[in-house]
Amino acid sequence: TPVTFNENGDAPGRYDIFQYQINNSSTAEYKVIGHWTNQLHLNMEALQWTTGDSSLPASVCSLPCRTGERKKVVKGVPCCWHCERCEGYHFQASEFTCELCPYEKRPDQNHTGCQPIPIIKLEWHSPWALLPVFISILGIIATTFVIVTFVRYNDTPIVRASGREMSYVLLTGIFLCYIITFPMIAAPDVVVCSFRRIFLGLGMCFSNAALLTKTNRIHRIFEQGKKAVTAPRFISPASQLAITFSLISVQLLGVLVWFAADPPHTFVDYGEQRTQDPGNARGVLKCDISDLSLICSLGYSILLMVTCTVYAIKTRGVPETFNEAKPIGFTMYTTCIIWLAFIPIFFGTAQSAE
Repeated sequence: TPVTFNENGDAPGRYDIFQYQINNSSTAEYKVIGHWTNQLHLNMEALQWTTGDSSLPASVCSLPCRTGERKKVVKGVPCCWHCERCEGYHFQASEFTCELCPYEKRPDQNHTGCQPIPIIKLEWHSPWALLPVFISILGIIATTFVIVTFVRYNDTPIVRASGREMSYVLLTGIFLCYIITFPMIAAPDVVVCSFRRIFLGLGMCFSNAALLTKTNRIHRIFEQGKKAVTAPRFISPASQLAITFSLISVQLLGVLVWFAADPPHTFVDYGEQRTQDPGNARGVLKCDISDLSLICSLGYSILLMVTCTVYAIKTRGVPETFNEAKPIGFTMYTTCIIWLAFIPIFFGTAQSAE
């Protein structure tokens, strides 16, 4: 081997490379696995690792983080880090940071960016819509049949005795109660939201105003009959219509004030279905009708209903031949029970798009 020296006067290095290994007798010893003479020579087959795998272990402090994970650097050791997943509604903004997505967005599958939260609404083909529509159509057909029958036999004694004018108002209210199903299911926009505001309480207001006027008339007739033989005032059909429409006008006036104070519009509610799992998050397209506004709109109809129920109780003792009071009383009792069930169901399911 020739003897050489470098520019510093040093001879080239010659080294044996050892690895500390467990031999067949389960004792540890150093074993030559290569050498260095100007370049590295390693016997890869002679290498042993504690994992039992012949492949080289990673000679780094920390492995690269996967997609959607940020590096949480170990304090005092800048080359070492822990990989931390961007959880919830956070996404990987950079190599070292996770940031929260905007309120109307959620992270994508890899948590590397944000995407819009899907917007849902009640669809016409949903079972939650098909059943009410079916019932409403049956109700509309039945109500229309009664209206046509009344119009056809408008001048007969039976129709005249039933109070034609008030019966038409009552049937109009019932018809509107069935019609409101369709704006409630339709996709919200400014027109649909306007119809909801107008007709939601109007149908009940028509019906309850007509029934209240009828029961009030019956009550006054029999109360007056106990005192004098003269008929009470305002019991003619024209007077009854005037009283009924004055009661209805209060509801319409309230709706107009509502329109002026808060014009109808739509919004997307991202809060009600903002689940812990961003994959299940949904935005619900709604009309901007608060619970307080809804209660105020329906509150007047409830007031008419309660007042009518009071008069129905007062007139329950009228003679058997006057057969209109008891069906009205039965109607008001059942209506009160239905409303007691409706209010908690309606507001209790407000969190659901359906």
